[in-house]
Amino acid sequence: MKKKAAMQDFNKYYILGAEPTDIYNVLTNKEMLEIWTGEEAIMEPIPGTEFSLWGGSISGKNLEFEPNKKVVQQWYFEGQEEPSIVTFKLFPHKKGTSVHLIHTNIPDEAYDNISSGWDFDFFASLNELFV
Repeated sequence: MKKKAAMQDFNKYYILGAEPTDIYNVLTNKEMLEIWTGEEAIMEPIPGTEFSLWGGSISGKNLEFEPNKKVVQQWYFEGQEEPSIVTFKLFPHKKGTSVHLIHTNIPDEAYDNISSGWDFDFFASLNELFV
């Protein structure tokens, strides 16, 4: 019997210095994703479509879009049985936007890399885009 891989969840709030409409646009617009990351992106804000960021280092399927409020995606990890779901919830904040990030079913061996990636690679660079 195959042993089930251990999974972890990551749940954190980030404050970004831009309005929810601007953050949503960067998360869902191919051209804005490419400006932000400096690499090729594949993105259509349509449920069921595949996406790819950072030249293919992150890929998955778009599940749900609520304009200027929410993006839900399935992120692919090689050999993973249960889907890893990433949810971005956007809320107006006095400094711009509060983003509630929920990332479920992260493989144990990828957790440290993924959690630091959210802080330093993803949200730090996203915030710099608006400075």
